[in-house]
Amino acid sequence: MNEDYDLIVIGAGMAGVAAANKCGAAGWRVAIVDALPYGGTCALRGCDPKKILRRGAEIMDAARLMQGKGIDPGDLSINWADLMAHKRGFTDPVPDKMEKGLSGNGVETLHGAARFTGSNTLEVDGTAYQSERFLVAAGAMPRPLSFTGVDLVIDSTDFLNLEALPNRVLFIGGGFVSFEFAHIAARAGANPIIVDRGARPLRGFDPDLVEMLIDRSGGIGVDLMRETEIVSVSEASRAFTVEVKSGDETRTIETDLVVHGAGRVAALADLNLEAAGVDYSDKGIVVAPHLQSTTNSAVFAAGDSADTDGMPLTPVAVIEGKVAASNMLKDTQTAPDYAGIPTAVFTVPEVARVGMLESEARDAGYDVDVRFTDTGDWYSNYRIGETSAAAKVLVDKSNGKILGAHLFGPEYGELINFFGLAIKLGLAAKQLKSMTAAYPSVGSDLGSLL
Repeated sequence: MNEDYDLIVIGAGMAGVAAANKCGAAGWRVAIVDALPYGGTCALRGCDPKKILRRGAEIMDAARLMQGKGIDPGDLSINWADLMAHKRGFTDPVPDKMEKGLSGNGVETLHGAARFTGSNTLEVDGTAYQSERFLVAAGAMPRPLSFTGVDLVIDSTDFLNLEALPNRVLFIGGGFVSFEFAHIAARAGANPIIVDRGARPLRGFDPDLVEMLIDRSGGIGVDLMRETEIVSVSEASRAFTVEVKSGDETRTIETDLVVHGAGRVAALADLNLEAAGVDYSDKGIVVAPHLQSTTNSAVFAAGDSADTDGMPLTPVAVIEGKVAASNMLKDTQTAPDYAGIPTAVFTVPEVARVGMLESEARDAGYDVDVRFTDTGDWYSNYRIGETSAAAKVLVDKSNGKILGAHLFGPEYGELINFFGLAIKLGLAAKQLKSMTAAYPSVGSDLGSLL
């Protein structure tokens, strides 16, 4: 048994790697372990490869928007196999690069499934290890589904590795994964359907802008079924039959592929946290604000493994990994700062958010100035042929500070960062408006939105 580790990190995603590198560089004896290739969801099975595939959708959409405006899309199409190869050109080298970076900081890299055997001990595929501290950053997994035929459903990882895209694709759930993948699939020539059990998809985003996105999605062939539940999935020849229920009505849908996009839960079930006396739930390990377990002081958690106020985003995971590492190194109790962190659904075009929703601001007692602008006919959108775009900025009437910003339109995933900085620094709308941007750029629209 190795008894002299200062820290063992469970999970080689962005949170775990950030913490391991920080503590290893500080001279601690650190090990990191993962049963999957190093890099985590974002770099290998999520954000990064998804946005590479999105590039194909962007090109298709851009050409079609300019049809009759100087561009003839002609026979333009996505070669799915080539696009996937382009994706692998990024993802394939990631694990080796990650391991080399960790080794350069003196971190020992382990491979296998980790499970706790005591408050300060764990084993990796039968080999015992002991450490003074642990950081759990094991990420998330698809939420378990309970209908008949669930074993026939693929998850987002499988979708990102499809060698060929079938003609008909059904997505379960009305969240990020379903909308982003459906937009990619539609531009690649498929016919996607999103089945959402709720009345309002993408609940974390402004409902007015989401409705605009839904209309835009319908225009490219994405069919959304609201308030509809999956009853069963069964094989039918070379396809699948999906039975769905909406109210008292039951119907069947024939499709070539069924994809799980119905949310994720913390991937903690196999870690045997009970043996370490660590309390947890589907939301993650129960931690104090400074990310230390409330029931085992040797254990910290970050990213999807921690039950915090932070959104389930890669930048949040990195922040938490670094804060946890700093607290361990310095024996401090600093809490992460979640103010001004934007998030976006990378459909084409994207919808983005930072700060409060309008309902949240009103519920919190703010006197809100809602500044809504339809930007579909603005120059930056006219230039590319887009007609569906809008912004909603929430300003506190008492002091002029920005409470939230909600954007839907091309390149607005970049524009939202300005609002994030303003919220982070506590800037008033007039201060942000005083910025002079390069013209003509999408950033130059900022002042007029305020």
